[in-house]
Amino acid sequence: MLLSIVLPVYNEQEVLPALFAALPPVLERIGCSYELIFIDDGSRDSTRSILNEQAAKDDRIKVLAFSRNFGQQAAITAGLDFANGDAVVVMDADLQDPPELLETMIEQFKKGFDVVSTQRISREGESIFKKATAHAFYSFMKKAVDERLPAQCGDFRLFSRGAVQAIRKFREQHRFMRGLVAWLGLRETIVRFHRPARAAGETKYPPWKLVKLAWTAISSFSAMPLRICLSAGIMLTSFGLAYSVYAIYAAIFIKSTTPGWSSLVCFQLLFNGATLTAVGLVGDYVGRIYDEAKQRPLYVLGDSVNVDSSGCAHRVVWINPPDATEAEAPHVFRFEEAKANPARYRKSA
Repeated sequence: MLLSIVLPVYNEQEVLPALFAALPPVLERIGCSYELIFIDDGSRDSTRSILNEQAAKDDRIKVLAFSRNFGQQAAITAGLDFANGDAVVVMDADLQDPPELLETMIEQFKKGFDVVSTQRISREGESIFKKATAHAFYSFMKKAVDERLPAQCGDFRLFSRGAVQAIRKFREQHRFMRGLVAWLGLRETIVRFHRPARAAGETKYPPWKLVKLAWTAISSFSAMPLRICLSAGIMLTSFGLAYSVYAIYAAIFIKSTTPGWSSLVCFQLLFNGATLTAVGLVGDYVGRIYDEAKQRPLYVLGDSVNVDSSGCAHRVVWINPPDATEAEAPHVFRFEEAKANPARYRKSA
């Protein structure tokens, strides 16, 4: 059995020494073959040099380096694209996803589950505000995106080979991996654990990033905001009609109407604000459709170590790929060849 460990990293130079000290002993104790796939998501510190140094010592350590920061979801996608294992685990490099839990996850995998998710029952080293926003995030996701999304389950998961192949079929630009897993409806079990504090460094997911991730999840998996706008529009229109009836009645029968600019200003602000909000939501959805229509790559690989291009997936650009023929890697685009023969590049793309 080959176990692939996918580890997205971004500016994690402080925690990598602790990770390399903690993870290999656990994998050796498990007793199966393994590979560690690190995806450097455009780090600006010494992360890449540390990874390259470790990869030079051990060919089981593989490094995929993005040309810039494409985000955690794209990094997870890249790791799954190049994972060769019978089972693939996605985990954070900050040791908040305990390596010791891998043994339990593999036991569940051997029972026939396609997905083994981990659920946090406590969160050490985090502020009350962080815990509250995380709870609100998962509660909102469950209601707005998919009721099958389990609470407090992040991206620390084990996937079977079949599950990985299924996830690879999804190549949309705006990605929410947890939603994809829930949508597929795979055989899933949950392992609960106490989440420790970060081994070193600072979190790369502040509250504003959680809000951004939540909006990506909602707009990618649900039309609920548009339905809310429709419902609000109907209610405001009904209110406007009712007020018009009252105004006509007051003018004809009560004759107590008094010209007033305050009510007009309030109504103008109310209806104009609602209109602009609805137009903005529709515009955001149209923008996402526009992104998908362009069919741009999901990520760009600038460099790699101990990785071949034979597993390169659709919608991937590799600036400096290892030696590979066009037949072996039909979706690998070499910029040098593109400059020399632009017509051929356009045809390939």
